[in-house]
Formats: sequence, structure tokens, C-alpha cells
Amino acid sequence: MIQRMSTEHNTNESDAEPGHRYKDGTYSGSGQGFGGEINVTVTVKDDTITTVLIENAPGEDSVYLAQAEAVLESIITAQSTDIDTVSGATFSSKGIIEAVKAALRGAEE
Repeated sequence: MIQRMSTEHNTNESDAEPGHRYKDGTYSGSGQGFGGEINVTVTVKDDTITTVLIENAPGEDSVYLAQAEAVLESIITAQSTDIDTVSGATFSSKGIIEAVKAALRGAEE
């Protein structure tokens, strides 16, 4: 389930700037990790992913989750979810990436 948590600037298609893909705001999404659901929030500002936070992942093994958190910086650096998973924490990494993708669907123009 995707929910918009807060929005700094509400844009609709008629006033969107050409070439912008994401609306400003904070969006949530979830994905299936190794031990269950992983919930994230993604903040977008000026068409840029500025933060990705894991809000909760109650079923995830803390060691795998800690390793998989490396994908958070990769997503921000690449400005994309088209990144490699973390070896040794593949399922947790995939769950985080899936959750970010879900959140970004809510941010699309």
C-alpha cells in the first residue's frame, strides 16, 4: 500500500515542469524482504530523491538488514532503483528496492 505522508509542494500534470518525473513530498512504500515486510519512506525535492529511510522491518534479521542498508545510499547516488543488491543480503536488499519503487510510484508526475 502506498500512502503520501506529507507534501511540500503539490503539483498536478497541468503545472508540472517539463522533464520532471517526481512531485515533491514524502512517500511510503513496502516490499517483501527475507523475513517479511519492509516499510520505507522516500523524500523527493526538486525531482531528486533526497532521503530513503527504513521505517520498520519487524521480521528482518538485523544482520541482513544492516548489510542491505547499503542500497539506500546507492539509490540516492544513482537516483534510481536500478542498482545491484548487496551480496549476502540479497532478499533484504530486494525488499528495500521493491519498497522504494512502490513509494516512488506515488511520487510520479
